[in-house]
Amino acid sequence: MTARDLPARAGRPGDGRVRHSVAAIGRATFLAAVTGFFALPMLWLASAPFDAHPTITTSVPELTLANFRALLANPYLLSSLGNSVLQAAAGAVLVVTLAATAAYALSRVRIPGRDALLYLLLLLSSVVTGTAAMVPIFELATRLNLIDTHLGVVLTLSGGLLPAAIFILKDFMDGTPTSYEESARVFGARPLQILWHIVVPVIRPGLATIAVWTVASVWGSFLTPFILLRDPAKAPGAVILYTLYTEGGAPRLDLISAFSLLYSLPVVLMYLFVSRKYGFRFHGGIKR
Repeated sequence: MTARDLPARAGRPGDGRVRHSVAAIGRATFLAAVTGFFALPMLWLASAPFDAHPTITTSVPELTLANFRALLANPYLLSSLGNSVLQAAAGAVLVVTLAATAAYALSRVRIPGRDALLYLLLLLSSVVTGTAAMVPIFELATRLNLIDTHLGVVLTLSGGLLPAAIFILKDFMDGTPTSYEESARVFGARPLQILWHIVVPVIRPGLATIAVWTVASVWGSFLTPFILLRDPAKAPGAVILYTLYTEGGAPRLDLISAFSLLYSLPVVLMYLFVSRKYGFRFHGGIKR
């Protein structure tokens, strides 16, 4: 029997490896192209602040620090970052505190219609948002003298985030064992002591997740502070960024890119810190 008698479709021994290599190269090329496409905005954000004449198109940047010096000359741009930090931190503290206590109560206390109430709050918070809710919110803030105050912005944004935060933290509470709580209750511990010393250490990843989500939501909010705040000195970065346009409405890409880089750094650093510390693992530290 000679080689001519073999079926024509029988390939050489290395054909399978060749096809596998070609497929691997194709997949790697496709993934690299997709990654590069989505990375272009980030590359632009990293290079445009240091470009003397940034444009939307890709070009070799003319390196300069004049854009950042122009930001320092504006009395509202850098102070707006402080306002954003204040509002985001206050909102995170308020949402985490209220959501943790409410989720603990809903998880441990059996009341009729508990789950229906929780889903109703979550549904209403998802439907009645944005411009649909700003008219009654503005009227309520006016009656309570909360117009042009940081407190009005923090309370409004926190109220919109609370239902979802309670819903998420309740799952963490339901997943924690109650044996340690029962032991502490036998020794006379009060409910708040049990929550602070036993439950909170177990659900710290969940609290960190809610805190990061709240900070990111408040940090990027534009409509609420734009409507409730009148003094430019109290406006957060999201509102001040809207003013970086010429009188004709054309965007000043040099200032917008430089301020966007400064505006995004705190949230990115916070996310990296929390992710490194907790890893966003959705489980507690006590085994059943």
